[in-house]
Amino acid sequence: MTEYKPSPVRWVREQVELYESSGGTQGTELLDTGMPVIIVTHRGNQTGAIRKTPLMRVKDGDSYVLVASQGGAPNNPVWVYNLRANADVEIRDKTEVTPMRAREVQDAEERQRLWALATAAFPPYEDYRAKTSRTIPVFVAEPT
Repeated sequence: MTEYKPSPVRWVREQVELYESSGGTQGTELLDTGMPVIIVTHRGNQTGAIRKTPLMRVKDGDSYVLVASQGGAPNNPVWVYNLRANADVEIRDKTEVTPMRAREVQDAEERQRLWALATAAFPPYEDYRAKTSRTIPVFVAEPT
């Protein structure tokens, strides 16, 4: 098995470290904003290394909505390409860790419904969408 390769981004690395080292009892909010996050474990599409990414916690029944906003940056976050190449992920939601399979949402109606859930959970997504010219990818992680 390939080993875990921490993010080069300091706050991401520290968030994952705190979340995981506490068994999901600490670090469960984005930079202490009060907004809940999950940890998505995925495989690097080029290196094959295990990667862990904190994302906003957006639930849709038993599934999770994964929004690739990257703060409205002009480029997709790297994890988008990882999920496109390998859809098998693990979601840590506080103390629960669940294997899941991610799929990119293509259907316009489904995307609109999930975007509404996402912006209700994290209103800044609307600002991020307005800030970028790219279409922000949306994935659904579903139980396997």
